[in-house]
Amino acid sequence: MPATQGPVFVPSDDGYEEEIAGYNRIVTHRPQLVVGAETVEDIATAVQYAGREGLSVGVQATGHGPTVPADGVLITTHRMRDVEVDPQARTARVAAGAQGSDVLAAAASHGLAPLGGSTGATGFIGYLLGGGLPMLGRQFGYAADRVRSIDVVTADGTARTVTPDNGSDLFWALLGARGNFGVVASVEVDLVPVDEVIGGSLAFVGKEADAVIRAYFAWLPSCPDDVSTSIASMQMPDQPFIPEPIRGQRTVQVRFLSTGSPETGFVDALSAAGSPVLGAVGPMRYADVATIHNEPTTPTVFAGRNGLLRELDEAGVEVLVAHLGSAGDDRYLAEVRHLGGALAVDPGGRTCIDRRDGALTLYTGTPLYGIDEDTAVAAQHELHSAIEPWSLGAVNTMFLTGAGRPGELESAFTPEAFQRLRDIKRQYDPSNMFRVNRNITPAAG
Repeated sequence: MPATQGPVFVPSDDGYEEEIAGYNRIVTHRPQLVVGAETVEDIATAVQYAGREGLSVGVQATGHGPTVPADGVLITTHRMRDVEVDPQARTARVAAGAQGSDVLAAAASHGLAPLGGSTGATGFIGYLLGGGLPMLGRQFGYAADRVRSIDVVTADGTARTVTPDNGSDLFWALLGARGNFGVVASVEVDLVPVDEVIGGSLAFVGKEADAVIRAYFAWLPSCPDDVSTSIASMQMPDQPFIPEPIRGQRTVQVRFLSTGSPETGFVDALSAAGSPVLGAVGPMRYADVATIHNEPTTPTVFAGRNGLLRELDEAGVEVLVAHLGSAGDDRYLAEVRHLGGALAVDPGGRTCIDRRDGALTLYTGTPLYGIDEDTAVAAQHELHSAIEPWSLGAVNTMFLTGAGRPGELESAFTPEAFQRLRDIKRQYDPSNMFRVNRNITPAAG
């Protein structure tokens, strides 16, 4: 058994089941050993042990993006939640297990903001390793583009600090290819001077949903770069915890966030198409940004899929109306996020985020309650197949969960970039120790 500061569990131990349980339980981990890391030394010790024993290594902070079951060593990082903010430098040092909400709260006290996502409940490091699609992305770009340095333990058990100027290949590979290259112990990231914003969401139900979808996509070409928006559709459960105006209703929700541009044109365009039954858009603190999407935090079993789209013409919009509108499919929720702006710009090739040409990202997901995974996957496939003429044939790595489809991860990169990733994998992880993920196998040779 490795000697660590944090606890160590084997399957027969009390606390083992609780330690391996994550948010999305689409995957059931059964590791031989769990290391509840408290320090970078704990992480290094766990990796060294796995190397001696010939075991795989998986990592879990919150468990929002599991892909395959851990069967060797699982390193849990939720005890490592420190966040240190330097308000003068506008940076934050973030430990391995910190959640987005931890970073947001620490930065907000200085009038600053991280480039976080739509929920604060996810692990911030895992979010960054998937590229990090921020709520402020159209103005500031991907969150991974604002990483300054990474403290990482590689497969040989060595703790390294990599930057764009020192270990640049490993730095590049870590940011956008998920957990294929090591266990990240901490990162230093830039913060942005954002405190007061304009934001919120509007919900529409019934037949008005169709007109609202059309109005949203008609408005998008006029969207300023300091504005981020999205639109989502789902059949809301008929449950007491759902607000009465949308309870049991087919609901379309539109979301808006701006650091300066007024919301009036957006709200006017949508209000002309329908009458919102819930929500508002107006001044708010960025510290409350998670209330815009208001994503659930209760653990679930969830099957999802995503794809990048080019701009939609009228025919493409009508495909979404048919599948997301009032007569849409109740077997999944669907969300379209508007990309472009700074998200389309690669600031110097510092990260492996490769497909910046998408105008939109389409995500579908199904909570697996009262429906089996095969049925949910087939239902989602109907929408993705219908929208295929507007698809780029690529995915956003941040939204990958479950085992997925063959070639899905590879589609996020050009052939040249994927080969570079495989070459770097051969250099830093030739035995493919870090394979509890959407895996990139080491290049031959």
